[in-house]
Order: sequence, then structure tokens, then C-alpha cells
Amino acid sequence: MSTSHASIVGMRVRPVLLPLPEPHQTANGSLSVSPLVLVDITGNNGVTGHAIVFTFTSAALGPTASLISNLEEILIKQPLDPAAVGAMLTQRFRLLGPEGIVAMALAGIDMALWDAVARSNNTTVAEHCRAQLKPMRAYGVIGFDGPTGSANAAEQWVTRGFTGVKARVGYPTVEDDRAVIQAIRSAVGDDVAIMVDYNQSLSVEDAISRMAVLDAEGLTWVEEPTLAQDFVGHARIAAAANTPIQCGENWWGTLAIEQAIATRASDLIMPDAMKVGGVSGWLEAAMCAHNHDIPLSTHLWPELNAQLLCIAPTADWLEYNDWWTAVIAEPLQLKDGKTVLDGVSGSGIDWNEATVSRFAA
Repeated sequence: MSTSHASIVGMRVRPVLLPLPEPHQTANGSLSVSPLVLVDITGNNGVTGHAIVFTFTSAALGPTASLISNLEEILIKQPLDPAAVGAMLTQRFRLLGPEGIVAMALAGIDMALWDAVARSNNTTVAEHCRAQLKPMRAYGVIGFDGPTGSANAAEQWVTRGFTGVKARVGYPTVEDDRAVIQAIRSAVGDDVAIMVDYNQSLSVEDAISRMAVLDAEGLTWVEEPTLAQDFVGHARIAAAANTPIQCGENWWGTLAIEQAIATRASDLIMPDAMKVGGVSGWLEAAMCAHNHDIPLSTHLWPELNAQLLCIAPTADWLEYNDWWTAVIAEPLQLKDGKTVLDGVSGSGIDWNEATVSRFAA
């Protein structure tokens, strides 16, 4: 049965609390566990699509899983079609608003539907969108680990073939930030791209002041120096800095991206697939970036994003982490710091059921 005649017959939702391989520190706190909602949507053609929703905090895990589960009743008999289902759900939730847990739930459904549609056609998400699978460069993420710890972590990423690393910063002074950057540079050399992420920890004035110092460090970008939704503030920072400013992972939906572009809030864009509206929203974001010739990178979801970058005309960097690879049967493979998509089906996500059962919440 083709997807044009297939419909949804069932959905399974499972909350999981997966310990990280090691705690990940940021300027705003420590992350030691990945709270995940695993979503499976099955069509009457026998195909099941999979998706991961990451709730950031354990307190949001139960409510998010419950909301997605509560949607099963209205999803049954709906077409196995992301566009049709997305339009229906958007209309139903318009008064509540497309942000927060609602946006996360709808994005999880969208991602699972795209996976199901691609699998129904024996292809990948990228190829279903008429894109060719190709290697994409990736950078490794480093925690808020000080000069020595950050340098050691950067060296480990480079040993694995990565040509870019991103470190958390936002230390008490800009000299502390610079010490971390210089330690990383000493460890990896001049040929490796170094990005830093402030995780929204600075005021606008402090960010402008720090950028005046960090502009001399040859950074590929500085990410989210101030509050993500402060487009005007980020525009002031971007205008004052020579180093590119990167934002987008905390923008909810493509309307926010359009507003940010209009405000010139960021030189670069990195949408989060879950917060921007799933695969459907991410494709719209990619077109926004293309229309304004803005380099587009990704946030989390390495398996899915390795394909979405293949579709994006202005594709830049893939963010790589292993925060939930343990629940995936065949995690994304990389060679020489670039993605490898040989043998992938759908969105590249199938479950490692032993791990899922062990850490079921």
C-alpha cells in the first residue's frame, strides 16, 4: 500500500531516562541524564516510524509523554502524511500556542511520520525529499570543563577525526573564557574550527564587551551570548562583533526564524528539529536560510540531522553528541569527522530495545 492511501492505526509512546556517558556541564548547570520520549507511529501498511523527543529536564518528561499519548485518539485513521496531520494539529492547538511542550509533542509526531513515509517508500528522508546522501562535516561538543578539561576533550575529538569542536563558556570573566579557548587552540592547532557557546548566560552589554576581546581568537562562531528570544539584543551584539554570532536552537517555529532574520539577530542559523516543528518545520527553516544566503547548522538529533543537512542548500556544520545513541540500534557513523549514511533507512532511527527496557521511566 502506498503512503497516499495509508492511514495511522496506532501509536506507542515510551518515556526513558537515559544516563549520559558522563555529566555535561554548561554555564547554567549540569546535565547527567537524557529525558527522552520515544514515539512510534504505525500505518495500516505495516510500517512504523520512529522519533525522539528530548525534554531537557526530567520534570517535563511525564507531561510530554502524556500529551503525546493523549493525541493518539485523534491521530487514528488520519492519513500517514506529515503535511495533513500537521495542518490538523496546528489548527487544534492554535489557541494554546505552538511553543513549549505542545511544540515538542507535535514535532515528535511529525518526525515519526516522516520516518514512516520514507520507510514506506523504501528510502531515506533525504532521498524522499529528492536530495542525495552525502558526507557532512561534524563538530564535537565540549562541556564547561575549564582550560585543561576542555583542551583534553578537544584533543579526543580531533583524534577521532573531527575538524571542529565547540566548548561551553560563560566563566566569571572574559579572561577565563579566553584561557579555555587558547588552551583548546594549543591542543588542536590552527586547522581545527573552534566555536563557543554561552548558553544565553550574558547580558547584552557584557556580551558586547566580551566580543571585543574574543574577536582576536579566530573563532568560527560565538553562540547564544544572550537570551535566545532577545532578537534586538542579539542584533546589537552581531553588529558590534567581527566574529559571527550563531543562534537558533531555542527559536520556536519558523516565524521566529523569519523575525530573527528580519532583525539581523544572527549571522548564522542552527534550528533545533524539535523546536522548529520537526522535519516539516526544519525544511521551511532551510528555505528561509537559503533565501537569505545564511549558513545553516544543526542542533542535537545527529541521525536525523545528518540527512536534513543533505537537503539544505546552505548546509554548514552538524552538531554531534552521544546523549542518546545508547537507545538507537545503529547510531550515526562518522569517518574522518564526516557523516556516513550507507545502509540507512527512513530517518536512521531504530530502537535498541534492551537499552530502552532497561531505562524505561
